[in-house]
Amino acid sequence: MSPIASAGLLLINAIGGLVLLVFLLRFLLQLVRADFYNPISQFIVKASNPLLIPLRRVIPGFGGMDIASLVLAYGAQLITMALIMVVSGYAVPWMNVLAWAAIGLLGLLLNIYFWGGIIVAIASWIAPNSYNPALILINQILEPALRPIRNKMPDLGGLDLSLFVLLMAIQLFEILIIGPLAATAMMPRGLGIGV
Repeated sequence: MSPIASAGLLLINAIGGLVLLVFLLRFLLQLVRADFYNPISQFIVKASNPLLIPLRRVIPGFGGMDIASLVLAYGAQLITMALIMVVSGYAVPWMNVLAWAAIGLLGLLLNIYFWGGIIVAIASWIAPNSYNPALILINQILEPALRPIRNKMPDLGGLDLSLFVLLMAIQLFEILIIGPLAATAMMPRGLGIGV
């Protein structure tokens, strides 16, 4: 691969990944009813509004979910994957890419929860009770997933293993569901963000 193609792939992955992350986080922030006065939330809102507000006129929300931001995230994943294939010199098999984009989006969603959990675990050791805006936002995103696990777990004398259970469940889901889905769809490794 030529240096120009390698540089193009780097830019596509970086910019496509950032845009995809912004749209997917916008979906999650709305879903968990996160604090929109958080500076990071404000950035995500301002970065996503130019495309999201017009799309919301066409695609309404459903059951408290911001479907328009999810559609934008899917579109960003689709475009990123197609551009990666074009720059790599391959024809774009659109029917396959439609499935690959959905698998990649689900993989990124799991990665957000997994790495968010790792960040929270490390921060609890080195900066407990921190008021960092990023940590507050990560906790707000993780809490709806942790609460049902915490409620089902037996009393362990003040030891909360719900985060450990969530991280193990994410890993199992990736091994048992995402991996076979990607293999069934014949998804090339490293094609897009999230998988």
